[in-house]
Amino acid sequence: MKKVRFIFLLSFLFGCQNHQSDAQPNTHSVKTKNSISQVLKANGHKTIKERIALYNQLKRKEPNTYNFENKDEITMYGYGLLWENNPREALEIFKLIVEQFPNWYNAYDSLGEAYFNLNKMDLALKNYKKSLAMNPDNFNAEDMIERIKFPNKKPLTPAEKFTKTYNVKAYKADLDELANKLLEVHPNALKFISKEDFLKTVEAKKASINQNTTYAEFSWYCREIISNINCSHTSNNFSVDWDALPIPLLFPLDVRWLNDRLYVIEAGTNNNKVSIKDEIVKINGLPVAAIITEIYKHIPSQGHIESYKRHQFNYWAIAMISYALNFPKTYTIQIKGQQAPIVLKPLDAYPSFKASFTKSCADNLCLDFKDAETAVLTISSFNYYPWNNLNEFENFINQSFKKINEKNIKNLIVDLRFNGGGSPQSSIYLLRHIMDKPFSYFLNSDNEKENIIYRPIKNTYKGKLYFLIDGNGNSTTGHFMAMVKYHNLGTILGEELGSNHFCTAGQTVLRLKNTRFEYYVANATSQLPLTGLDPSRGILPDYEVVQPIDDYLNNHDSVKEFTFKLIKNQ
Repeated sequence: MKKVRFIFLLSFLFGCQNHQSDAQPNTHSVKTKNSISQVLKANGHKTIKERIALYNQLKRKEPNTYNFENKDEITMYGYGLLWENNPREALEIFKLIVEQFPNWYNAYDSLGEAYFNLNKMDLALKNYKKSLAMNPDNFNAEDMIERIKFPNKKPLTPAEKFTKTYNVKAYKADLDELANKLLEVHPNALKFISKEDFLKTVEAKKASINQNTTYAEFSWYCREIISNINCSHTSNNFSVDWDALPIPLLFPLDVRWLNDRLYVIEAGTNNNKVSIKDEIVKINGLPVAAIITEIYKHIPSQGHIESYKRHQFNYWAIAMISYALNFPKTYTIQIKGQQAPIVLKPLDAYPSFKASFTKSCADNLCLDFKDAETAVLTISSFNYYPWNNLNEFENFINQSFKKINEKNIKNLIVDLRFNGGGSPQSSIYLLRHIMDKPFSYFLNSDNEKENIIYRPIKNTYKGKLYFLIDGNGNSTTGHFMAMVKYHNLGTILGEELGSNHFCTAGQTVLRLKNTRFEYYVANATSQLPLTGLDPSRGILPDYEVVQPIDDYLNNHDSVKEFTFKLIKNQ
């Protein structure tokens, strides 16, 4: 089965940014602004004309009560309508956005998309042209204009682009453009690397280019330059590189990097040569550790956090090994304890992906009771936003803690593994159920200069708390766990988190002029008012628990089982 990586648009757009919520109006010292998008969503039973009239009425009578300045949120409300197959309603919202933000290029891009979906191509073309004139970097408008003008023209497929070569001058110009855009857009581009070292890498990649350099090789160079920013929100989508790579060029063994060892977890076409759990020490004559080090240079992560890189490698390993070795047609490996190298057969199909363990529930949000004293609250995502589905998260949290308190649960395990982040509102709402004193969350946000104070809810949880974390934890998950760590809310178990109290989020989507390589650059700083935490490291556990290879192969949840034993022995 072909591996598919879902990139959540919500996290890409907002990530750990400070977008204030009306989920709970603050009653301490400063009141947060309510979400106008959530008001419109709550009035979805009304006609679109009535909803827009309500918007205008509230803006006229209560301009400081709602977040009318938040153009991203109202835009996403419009796209929600579009995705629900309501293009006519979306059109009216996008018209409203143009009216409210006439100098914003994206307003016209969105309006063009609504007209395109309604098959009104003249109006779509008009708005896309206006958007592109306002922002020449808006390649979506550029592509849509070409698509409307030349509907029968087919773009290059990933496979065609993989082997395509561009001239040396074009490649080098694009690398300069990439470097300049990263430094221009990212507010913390040089937080974890000096400008001298950053530009040194750029020049080294330019020196590596020749007339035979393929787009695939060039994209790998770009990934290293991007990764040098050391920001998990600044990247390109590796699934595009995966799609382009022909199956025979993939490394033909599925592997897992664990405790500085590379184990075979799926032999596939080589099951008569290699066994599950074999440890690979060399690939094509190169030490595995050296290959991993090279690959890590091409995986973006927050600061110098390697746990996130390891999870990314374990997911994409068979492709990343191919890119790192420059797409060899033949792979030879050496197994620990064996003298003779093994020549591998190429793959004939994509292997299936095996997760670290089977989660206790298929949903992102779950509550399970292990026994009369212990419960497990699984939060696999904070991807719940005021304009969309924050109420779903809030209802789940409310109902869960009601049951937890009714059952007088003494030990609550909050499982945050696999949680790639989401909205700050979700994180804050959960914190209000486990903190016993008012707290502030954001410091020096690009969107809100005030120091908002949040009050705990009534009857906060009074039992013992245990938090399970892993390297997948990114963005808002880092903010949440930073609060847990700083305020000593409970015991943390697992591995170094993939994030912390500092985050550069939001995203500007860009494309290089000549090669059309697409990438994302974080554009807004979000950090918590916490001291004593290292922004280059993830939140560290009190108990480091690493899953042994046997537990992985047998689908044993090592971290959770360790936690159960810890609770039992306390």
